[in-house]
Amino acid sequence: MKYTVGVDIGTFETKAVLVNEVGDVKAQAHKAHKMLVPQPGWAEHRPNEDWWGDFCEVTNKILNKSGVKPEDIRGLACSAIGPCMLPVDHEGEPLMNGVLYGVDTRSHEEIDILNEIIGKSKILKICGNALTSQSIGPKILWLKRNKPDVFKKTAKILTSTSFLLHKLTKKFVIDHYTAANFSPLYNIHTQNWTNELTEEIIPIECLPELKWSTEIVGNITEKAASETGLPKGIPVTTGTIDAAAEAISVGLTQEGDTMCMYGSTIFMISLTREQNSDPRLWYAPWLFEGEHASMAGLATSGTLTHWFREQFGRELDINSSFTELTKEANMSKPGANGIVFLPYFSGERTPIHDPHAKGTIFGLRLDHKRGDIYRSLIEGIAHGTRHVIEAFEDAGTQTNSLYAVGGGTKNDLWLQSTSDITGLDQIVREKTIGASYGNAFLAACSTGLVKREMIDSWNPKKKIIKSQNHEAHNRNYDIFKSLYDATKHLMKEI
Repeated sequence: MKYTVGVDIGTFETKAVLVNEVGDVKAQAHKAHKMLVPQPGWAEHRPNEDWWGDFCEVTNKILNKSGVKPEDIRGLACSAIGPCMLPVDHEGEPLMNGVLYGVDTRSHEEIDILNEIIGKSKILKICGNALTSQSIGPKILWLKRNKPDVFKKTAKILTSTSFLLHKLTKKFVIDHYTAANFSPLYNIHTQNWTNELTEEIIPIECLPELKWSTEIVGNITEKAASETGLPKGIPVTTGTIDAAAEAISVGLTQEGDTMCMYGSTIFMISLTREQNSDPRLWYAPWLFEGEHASMAGLATSGTLTHWFREQFGRELDINSSFTELTKEANMSKPGANGIVFLPYFSGERTPIHDPHAKGTIFGLRLDHKRGDIYRSLIEGIAHGTRHVIEAFEDAGTQTNSLYAVGGGTKNDLWLQSTSDITGLDQIVREKTIGASYGNAFLAACSTGLVKREMIDSWNPKKKIIKSQNHEAHNRNYDIFKSLYDATKHLMKEI
């Protein structure tokens, strides 16, 4: 039997799986880490500790657990949170903490500067994406403006996955899907780096080599093998961002197939026939040459449930706290007894792209209980998801099949609320491990062990969450949108 390894670095946890050639999981491992928030609007990880350190720990664990012979492992693929911004020196060593994806909003001034210099319409035309907190170009400019000493030492700008690839193979490489988030430095038409919009950010030679996600980057070095426990010389694929690997794990293959990833954030990917650029959404070439994807993401989702538990459920047992909170929420009716929750606790990404957006709990009364508020939080995330799906549809991106994946799929209330509020049934696959499993499948594809269409046998459909209509949801959704529109000017003031 032949095996592949998949590793994923998430916002709060690293996961690894060892999978055989028919899709059976032989071993799993995970390691928790923290998201650092050194000041409001910032979000960081420590590359050597949180990315590479976790990577080495979980790979050693799965090998020790499985008892699989090293010579039977045929390939490795990894993914990580993204897009991130990490300056490194010529040896690939980090010069600072990694700046995380759209949850980090430090570059809002640089976004304004670049929009003024270049023009929003020109950026959208060339890059396929408006500049937002998700964009890496403004974050590089932030580095240049605010940390000039670090910038002078910078040999390459990496993201989380490309940092891992360098640790494994000594190659500076990035996949096209991730690179599309480097606006205004990536041209979607030529599918290459560009400085035609601005030379003020960084020289092109400081960016990694572009490859497709299933291309083999290189082979694990002797040093990396000794640290990870993996056999020296096994091939390593280019990999991608965690959300894209999640989409692979649930079998997105056709136009209109859409993934909803329930994690620390909500992230959605919908496959499209052609390039589809809309300033409310994100575009990227898909993982396979000639294919395209439209994306969206909420800034905070699963992180809100952790925040709520820590602030309002401290007396609850940590192992059963979410079960208890969900039980209380189920005692509240759909519509959360009239409470409307805006989940903008770290600004918001799509479709409003507002780093100044603030969280709101609206409609509180003396008769409300903790369960009502917790239900409103869950429903608020679902309202945000509906807002995204409406933006997809407005932009011409159809949603034919909605696939749910991620740790949040264990929360039945969250799943059902999302189906009820969006009006869409959801398909849940047998294995909801997510990105690490998708990476193992990508590695199997890259090394010729499987074909892409075999994901249905690797990960069969398990259940369908049927949508149920509740008038209270439609009422609250209208309030949800109106509430933001009516208060967004005030949100900038606090």
